[in-house]
Amino acid sequence: MIYYDILPSPVGNLLLVADDSGLKQIQFDEGNQSNGIKPNWIKDSNKLKTVADQLISYFANERTTFDVKLSPDGTAFQKQIWNQLLKIPYGKTCSYLDIALAINKPSACRAIGMANSKNPIPIIIPCHRVIGKNGKLTGYAGGLSNKAKLLEIENIDLTPSKDQYLLF
Repeated sequence: MIYYDILPSPVGNLLLVADDSGLKQIQFDEGNQSNGIKPNWIKDSNKLKTVADQLISYFANERTTFDVKLSPDGTAFQKQIWNQLLKIPYGKTCSYLDIALAINKPSACRAIGMANSKNPIPIIIPCHRVIGKNGKLTGYAGGLSNKAKLLEIENIDLTPSKDQYLLF
């Protein structure tokens, strides 16, 4: 069974999707990630209450980490990148090159960008914290305006400075 709920948020309505193994997706209203509700999904706010409560706390600046079971679908490489994204602390950013160096694949920046763009659980797997090495916002499946809002929630200043970037 696949369950869903819709959570109003500062970045628009979020479609939360889970099954019994854990959270599968968070979809934004805008951007190229929204696939919509499937006919066989069951609306169940109780199944997604923990996720919704933690996101509400995040948006209220009361939470900096998440403690929910994740079950994203993806390739082994994508999952490796998403696990690396989970290491980026709240309020910090890094570049695609930082991630490439962290996994000992310094020439994989483009592949890392593709894996980042396929992240099915944005916000909780914080792909919004990956920016260009020059400090500029780069693509975001949920829309660049939402990426900017998420970084603002975390009080991230996009003015380039050495201590802003996280090297794993």
